[in-house]
Amino acid sequence: MSVGVLLISYTGLLEPLGQSQVLAYQENLASERPVHILSFERPIDLADRAKVEAVRRRIRAAGIHWHCLRYHKRPSTLATLWDIGWGAALGIRLARRHGLGIVHARSYVAGIMALLVKKAVGVRFLFDMRGFWVDERVDGGLWPRNGRMYRVAKWFERKLLIDADHVVSLTHAGVTEMAGFDYLQDRAPPMSVIPTCADLARFSPVADSKDEPFTLGYVGSAGTWYLFDAAVAAFGVVRRLRPDARFLIINRDAHAYIRERLDAARVPEDAVELMQASHTEVPAQMRRMHAGVFFIKPVFSKQASAPTKLAEFLGCGIPCLSNTGVGDMAQVLVGDRVGVAVDAMDPAGLESGVSALLDLCGEQDVAERCVASARRHFSLDEGVKRYRTIYEAMASG
Repeated sequence: MSVGVLLISYTGLLEPLGQSQVLAYQENLASERPVHILSFERPIDLADRAKVEAVRRRIRAAGIHWHCLRYHKRPSTLATLWDIGWGAALGIRLARRHGLGIVHARSYVAGIMALLVKKAVGVRFLFDMRGFWVDERVDGGLWPRNGRMYRVAKWFERKLLIDADHVVSLTHAGVTEMAGFDYLQDRAPPMSVIPTCADLARFSPVADSKDEPFTLGYVGSAGTWYLFDAAVAAFGVVRRLRPDARFLIINRDAHAYIRERLDAARVPEDAVELMQASHTEVPAQMRRMHAGVFFIKPVFSKQASAPTKLAEFLGCGIPCLSNTGVGDMAQVLVGDRVGVAVDAMDPAGLESGVSALLDLCGEQDVAERCVASARRHFSLDEGVKRYRTIYEAMASG
């Protein structure tokens, strides 16, 4: 019998990210080996019975065993320690009861649980790091760089990387950074690059799906890492060059903040459509867009980041305006001629970037290039294939 996998995710399967970046992969892998997923679900998602039942049906159809615990948010540190304790205890029990041989952790908090499972049961440990999370806390202004939390978390990062049997990074830039870590010299685990992939059967273009006027699209979070004011300023440049342009914004839970920033920039209310959309509804809304825009803080931690929305935009045939200094993103946009990556988000940089984006949107074959780029870099099928190879190598020792 194939060696079973316990995947621990601190992101809930009821969240859009959990469905696209956890469940979508495992649905394609569960037919080959037993898969158990331990996830932490937010109370607001658990209260939506229709959503819970829909996800349960999807999981059941794939033959996956789902074990969910409630996510605790406050007080922050104590809540996380509580979740780690319960998650590790349940993970150890599952690994022993079902004879699971691989524990696959998604990001750092789940990684600590997985490391405890490895120590207790002796399973092999796949650390799917999803970026430099500890440095993200500092770069995002959540922790001071010289504080105790940072030092403790960095100690755990070291343990996770040294004790992992395999490490997955979202970017080649992240692997390059880790190659310089002094404690990994001559003892680095095998590393693979698997970016945030998209189901390109769902995120795909539809012929003649776009109406005029020109629509600039924004999808996902606004704030912290995503520089929403810069996106609004870019739309202002678009609006000046295309006076009838529209701004379509899809966001889950920051509508008050978004409206505040739009009002501060004096964006006309009738030029904006702000909406929520479920994970299944997002592709249809993206197909209404002519171009996408998002800017991410170009800080150290983002060298290991790969935004999911890039794969989804390109899969739908939509060129993007973004910035340099974030993982492998600029190389994809510029190298494949599927977008524009600005070095600075000041007025001059945005003016130049928007002008180049509008020129790109006018090229007849740009949608085809975007789709080809998505298939080359972000295909879910390719991501599944790489995880399969890792599982097989770990199972064989």
